[in-house]
Amino acid sequence: MKQTLPDSLILPGHPDYDLLTEIAGEITARAGGAMELASRFPAMLRTCIDDVIMTPKTGRRAYEELEKTEKTYIGTRVEIELRALLRLPRGRLDTEVLGRDMDIKNTMGSNWMIPTEALDQVCLLVAADEARARCYLGLILARPDYLTAGQNKDAKRSVSAMGFGHILWLLRDHPYPENFWRSLPEETVTRIFSGATGNERMAQLFRLVQGRPVDRDVVEAVAQQKDFMRRIRSDKGRGTRDILEREGILLLSGQYDGQLIRALDLPACPASAFVSCQPETEQHRRMALQAGFDLPRA
Repeated sequence: MKQTLPDSLILPGHPDYDLLTEIAGEITARAGGAMELASRFPAMLRTCIDDVIMTPKTGRRAYEELEKTEKTYIGTRVEIELRALLRLPRGRLDTEVLGRDMDIKNTMGSNWMIPTEALDQVCLLVAADEARARCYLGLILARPDYLTAGQNKDAKRSVSAMGFGHILWLLRDHPYPENFWRSLPEETVTRIFSGATGNERMAQLFRLVQGRPVDRDVVEAVAQQKDFMRRIRSDKGRGTRDILEREGILLLSGQYDGQLIRALDLPACPASAFVSCQPETEQHRRMALQAGFDLPRA
């Protein structure tokens, strides 16, 4: 998405103000409030993208590796998930809000393609910027004056530079969960996946990425095995936790080790995630020992 966007002109007195603010209020209410929308919408986008990349099955780690048809499918997936998130019905277009048909348009680029059937209809605009991990959610009444004069072979038109000012933003340049693999140096990713076995790769992951929660889907992608959770548990001295413990590294579960995670001043870790660390103070070592970890002597 463009990093510089004009200020929204959707203010009292604008011809689209009453309609768009009414729909925006309904969408926000259906999400459970502004804070819930700001939390649930970004997480939904991350899931839609990651479920198409399918790192555990394909080995791909980025949007850029997808086939053209898969990139197109992300838009369909966003439409389906957004209707479910907001509990919206199907309509003549993609959905219906307050008895009014509405199109849902998604882009991973810098603009949206508006079909002829959506002209003069409200469009719910969704955008994800993978490189910057920022997302957008807005409403526009797709008046022809807000769209480009040119069109593609399907007669679809984009929002014009002037038209961007007629978008009412619900979320603008809002952070969303970044692609885990994009956030790591390429050398680190290469070292993680160089291991010949699931245990080797998993140990390398938590050896190199410490003090940061790692989601379950990342663990699955690294293990590349059906019973991937087995790799992360203690296993008669052979499991990832056993290997790291001998090196003085704790591998903690957000579900079972929450109290120790907080005591060690580590970032909040969801129940489905894991975090590793190497205790650096004697106090932290004692906490780990009291929790049942068998660390080597300092």
